[in-house]
Amino acid sequence: MRGGVALAALLTGLVAAQAGSLKIESWRNDDADIWNNTLIPAFNKHYPDIKVEFAPLAPADYNAALNARLDGGAAGDLITCRPFDVSLTQFKKHQLDPLNDLKGMENFSDIAKAAWSTDDGKVTFCVPMASVIHGFMYNEDAFKKIGAQPPKTMAEFHDILDMLKKDGTYTPIDLGTADQWEAATMGFQNIGPDYWKGEAGRLALISGKEKFTDPQYIAVFKELASWAPYMGNGFQAQKYPDSQNLFSLGKGAIYPAGSWDITTFRGQAQFPIGAFPPPLPAGDDECYISDHVDIAMGVNSASKNKEDARKFLEWLATPEFAELYANALPGFFPLSKTAVTIKDPLAAEMVGWRKDCKSTIRNSYQILSRGDPNLENELWNVSAQVINGTLTPDAAGKRLQDGLDKWYKPGR
Repeated sequence: MRGGVALAALLTGLVAAQAGSLKIESWRNDDADIWNNTLIPAFNKHYPDIKVEFAPLAPADYNAALNARLDGGAAGDLITCRPFDVSLTQFKKHQLDPLNDLKGMENFSDIAKAAWSTDDGKVTFCVPMASVIHGFMYNEDAFKKIGAQPPKTMAEFHDILDMLKKDGTYTPIDLGTADQWEAATMGFQNIGPDYWKGEAGRLALISGKEKFTDPQYIAVFKELASWAPYMGNGFQAQKYPDSQNLFSLGKGAIYPAGSWDITTFRGQAQFPIGAFPPPLPAGDDECYISDHVDIAMGVNSASKNKEDARKFLEWLATPEFAELYANALPGFFPLSKTAVTIKDPLAAEMVGWRKDCKSTIRNSYQILSRGDPNLENELWNVSAQVINGTLTPDAAGKRLQDGLDKWYKPGR
């Protein structure tokens, strides 16, 4: 009898411990100090009795390790959500709770929620936290030397490239193709939305109304192919860290960028850095930016402390969290509708493009990379080959569409 009483007491103690504590699973192991020193203390000002533990894993290990923990019932209460299929699969396995009724979800647009919603958009299962924005960063000293202003059109962009090449002091376009993903992410997905008209074009690909062989997609590849003469000697062997170092050392003039690089350059570059959105193609007057959804958070369906987990997610949906997160991690931009004051001038410049340009996300991420060949991986290789001159723009579009046609049937 005493043993039964002792066991009951032990179980009661465990439940009590769980009720006042939360564990966050995340792949952002570089953010531990920010969570422990800034974000969690801010939450605890509202809920001092809820203990929150930030328990990140190495990014490369996160998906496999988290899935194993979820399958084994050992995952934390709060799950940091990857965009699209990884999290969608977890939701379909009943490992993430639906959050449509969570207080604060009305603060996010359909685009912001798309990466963490069912394909029909009816159920959202993670609270959007941040996106990253694409565009171009530039060395202001380089532009000053040739008397240039940030370009608004592709014609002006090419005029500047010609001026930089003639001057010879800087590598005009700091981009390599060795790792391939940069050619697609900072090339194709960066400038492309202006050509396929953002969300309208992305959704038209999914519905089958548009194809990669259409003129607007071939035009993107033609533009990418034109960059090669302005890239550094041996750019085919240049890796992503090489490009970062080249720009940080002041040797590159224009850096096709993801906003996540802001923190890197703030710590290394000794010159003023500016930014401009993708220049508009000839005849266009409406701009679009790749404002790509990156990170969110949901509730583990097996959590023993869902009440407190939902309180934490409600706090993530507030303007307070948005402002704290945006300024702790310049270049990771809040997805809520509430205006946020961002102190870093370069980050503020890039997020300010949302006022004038329409946001979209990378067109390979939702639905279209579920089959074989994987569209995202194909885009990496094809974009790199186009810039390298080993694949024509027309052949690039055909290869992508042929690959998609092998497995994807719109509407099914």
